Amino acid sequence: MITFNEAQILAWITPVLWPFIRVLALFTVLPVLGQRNVPARVRVGLAFFVAYAAQASVPESPVVPLDSALAAILVVQQVVIGLSIGFAVRIVFAAVEFAGEVVGLQMGLNFAAFFDPISASQSTATARLFGTMVAFLFVVINGHLTVIAVVVQSLMTFPVDGHPMAFLTEVKPYVWGAQIFEFGLWIALPLVSMLLFVNLVMGVIGRVAPQVNIFGIGFPITLGVGLMGLVFTLPLMQAPFVMALERLLKLFQ
Repeated sequence: MITFNEAQILAWITPVLWPFIRVLALFTVLPVLGQRNVPARVRVGLAFFVAYAAQASVPESPVVPLDSALAAILVVQQVVIGLSIGFAVRIVFAAVEFAGEVVGLQMGLNFAAFFDPISASQSTATARLFGTMVAFLFVVINGHLTVIAVVVQSLMTFPVDGHPMAFLTEVKPYVWGAQIFEFGLWIALPLVSMLLFVNLVMGVIGRVAPQVNIFGIGFPITLGVGLMGLVFTLPLMQAPFVMALERLLKLFQ
């Protein structure tokens, strides 16, 4: 008859349990994989597969009883680290969508807003275009594989030790909000400069030839130049997106 005790069960599940919680917390908020149209059982299955495959390369986790206070602290630590990695990727996506908002404001398309069921908020056409394109780009450049590699490396950088506040004081995720404006304006700067020059030209024409209905011709010209600028600048979005993503994910490596 095969028998086993509680210590043996804990020794079996501990190497997978804590990485599984961290990866599952990441997949809960990660763009693309964390959307509502991805079933929860798919995220749970992927998190278990990643945790099981990574257990051979991560440091040995401490064996603690699951009904102890230390186990609750370890769960909090894994959830905080996983959510922080997903939040870092969300910051980059939000910066790209913010760039779309700024470009749409300059083009005069911000009145074309609609309800986005994914984020449960109002979104403009250009912001959704930028968000959709960067989601495709994230998958094409294997960004999801990069994030999985980072969360596995975070198990060595921030091991399971029951000190979640040490991670927060070292990485400081509460200051990442400013990165949205920095990255967003950086991405939108070429189009904003182009449209600013168009507006200046329209202003000069309005002063030189007052009989010209500048409001009648200004909007189609600005819109046409903005659309042409989108066509030329969207293929160049990969470089700033990858640089911003690597800059934030480097904190966990």
